[in-house]
Amino acid sequence: MKTKRVIYEGRVQGVGFRYTTKDLARGYDVIGTVRNLLDGTVELIVSGENGELADFLRELREDSVVAHHIKSVFEEEIAALPDLKGFSIVS
Repeated sequence: MKTKRVIYEGRVQGVGFRYTTKDLARGYDVIGTVRNLLDGTVELIVSGENGELADFLRELREDSVVAHHIKSVFEEEIAALPDLKGFSIVS
């Protein structure tokens, strides 16, 4: 099981990014959170087995609703967060 923190930059707020992320997560065996940050970026914290995690992140980057809004992506592996359950949008 891996946990990643991903920051998406671009016009990623106000375009349905968080809701699309949550919808896509339903199709994968992943758990996590997604939220808007004050600097205009979106932060995704997501955990899953390596293959599921990679497939989910790839589909999100290629999704027709959000892909053209993403200008850059910063991704890092972080320590597992024991409180993660399901997948939710954090305000």
